[in-house]
Amino acid sequence: MKQNISSKPLFSAQQISAAVAAAPEAHSTHQESWAQAVVTQGGGVDATLAQLRRARGPQKTALKVPTTIRFDADVLAALKASGKGWQTRVNDAMRDWLKHAPGTTPGDVFGKQGG
Repeated sequence: MKQNISSKPLFSAQQISAAVAAAPEAHSTHQESWAQAVVTQGGGVDATLAQLRRARGPQKTALKVPTTIRFDADVLAALKASGKGWQTRVNDAMRDWLKHAPGTTPGDVFGKQGG
């Protein structure tokens, strides 16, 4: 759920005064503190954060399988230094290598779903 950001204030001066009167120990006297306030449906901080978190939708392609692989330290450092997406690039390189590996055909390695 995206937050709507507008240029008009979320609270009127009367609403701010009423909130301060309701909980005087928890108020801030700085107007800029209220400028970024967000109206929520209640339930506390945890409920609000849960609403704001974006849930991951259903996967469009087959899921990746987590595994452990050991690289030389310098190789791993170079891969990570290549930037975001380095694991995808390693996956693509391995898929390409398997397609061209001696004695295999893509159907032998990937069946009908891959490659």
